[in-house]
Amino acid sequence: MTYCVGILVRDGLVMIADTRTNAGVDNIAIFRKLHLFEKPGERIVTLATAGNLSASQSVLSLLTEGLENPETGMVETLLTVPSLFKAAQLVGRAIRQVYEMDGVEIEKRQMTFDVTMLLGGQIGSTPMRLYQVYSAGNAIEATIDTPFLQIGEPKYGKPILDRAISHGTSLVEALKLGLISMDSTLKSNLGVGLPIDIVVAKHNALKAGITYRIQEDEPYFRDLRERWSAALRAAHQAIPHPPYAEDAL
Repeated sequence: MTYCVGILVRDGLVMIADTRTNAGVDNIAIFRKLHLFEKPGERIVTLATAGNLSASQSVLSLLTEGLENPETGMVETLLTVPSLFKAAQLVGRAIRQVYEMDGVEIEKRQMTFDVTMLLGGQIGSTPMRLYQVYSAGNAIEATIDTPFLQIGEPKYGKPILDRAISHGTSLVEALKLGLISMDSTLKSNLGVGLPIDIVVAKHNALKAGITYRIQEDEPYFRDLRERWSAALRAAHQAIPHPPYAEDAL
């Protein structure tokens, strides 16, 4: 399992992904799941992957080498498509092509062809966008009303984002909330683990402002985890007891 989150606010984009892969308790490894494609001044495209590792890596290889556009006959990559919408379509085509090559054999062995991806960024003067691409190759887009998307193991980190994130949240606050969301998932799911990769891009910068990996001993993230745990304890202790429980309990 994994956990990846993309947050698209007015000022820019935050992408965060863990690196743990788990094929059983005795087969845990680290693989990068957050990938950056950029031509500074022209485009920034980030791609986070979750699901079957071999299928995800095959999709990534196809996107790097390029796929033929059925309409134009031209070979396209994430560094050549003209918009993020076209990039999302390209990712969908790559996922479907990998399924055509490997999906039947995977399913014959009682395994699931499970690949989902987050695609975010900006190309030229087009708006910054964030998509979630499913294993069928179809996609949904983040909106002003729903400015974040998650893949992998979303349930532990989602309540924090539901309560705190809005389109008007500052970019640095979105990064902090994304890290709190990741910490909550790390705390509750052994299938998600450090290191954590981060990409942050400002709107219209057309390049990454932050590319960073959080390791086990990273001081800020350790402090964030301790402060968040302490804040939760203090918050629930400050809430009055239910009035109907005072006498009975």
